[in-house]
Amino acid sequence: MGKSKRKFLLAVDGSNQSFEAVRYAGRLFPPDRTEVVLFNVLTQFPESFWDIETETGNHHEDDRIRSWEVEQNQKVDIFMEKARRLFMEQNFPQNAVQIKIQARKAGIARDIVHESRDNYDGVVVGRWGTSMLKDFLWGSVANKLIGRLTHTAVCVVGGTPLVGKILLAIDASEGAKRTIDYVGAMADSSRWEVSLIHAIRDVDGIKSEHIEKIMSFIFKEAADHFEKAGFNRNKIHTRIVSPVPSRTGAIVMEALNGGYGTIVVGRRGFSNVKEFDMGRVSNKIVQMAREMAVWIVT
Repeated sequence: MGKSKRKFLLAVDGSNQSFEAVRYAGRLFPPDRTEVVLFNVLTQFPESFWDIETETGNHHEDDRIRSWEVEQNQKVDIFMEKARRLFMEQNFPQNAVQIKIQARKAGIARDIVHESRDNYDGVVVGRWGTSMLKDFLWGSVANKLIGRLTHTAVCVVGGTPLVGKILLAIDASEGAKRTIDYVGAMADSSRWEVSLIHAIRDVDGIKSEHIEKIMSFIFKEAADHFEKAGFNRNKIHTRIVSPVPSRTGAIVMEALNGGYGTIVVGRRGFSNVKEFDMGRVSNKIVQMAREMAVWIVT
């Protein structure tokens, strides 16, 4: 992907978890070659009203609803400015950070997906959190986005992820190669280190020595790629774990034990070697790594 500028959509709802996603992105992306759009889908009245049949015009005739709308608009503006300043503190140019607020159209998740098709290289969203809408379950939106954002990468940020270390789970597929390329272009190589991991299950009669030989070659190519992307060679690590009962469990445990706050995995994989298929792993990692940032790269 080279050194050209990347453009990322940060879907925010104004919650504390949403701000943690902004903080994470500000530390991950290289300021000199990243553009970010802070995007909020503004609901004009409490979410529960969408599911209640009411007579036309009643919403806007209620002074309490008008007051609520004004308060929410103010909170969104304050949140957006606070988020923008965070990027400024990370040395992002002012013109690299845009704020976009729009009224809800088709639905929150669908509106985010629609916006994401405007030449974005990825979408970042908080895993959960109570937003400024009392009955708004942001976690359900994050889950919907994972399933619907098949055209671009998506990152789900849970808790306050540790910064500085990325764990990249790969196999021998073309998708894994795209994931390596993606991380090399997306992350700030001056501030982050990267580790590549492949977990081998002792199943299907595949000899681990054969897999290890193939993966060692892939690891070397990946390390060379990351070094060319600006990563310090001493901060590029590789690891094969074998045998394991669960690839997902092994990857998440490696992240926990190694102090990684970010896990990156391809959305799907394909190889002549069945063991390398990562297609079922990505969703499981999202479910298990609830206090981390998990990237799913298409």
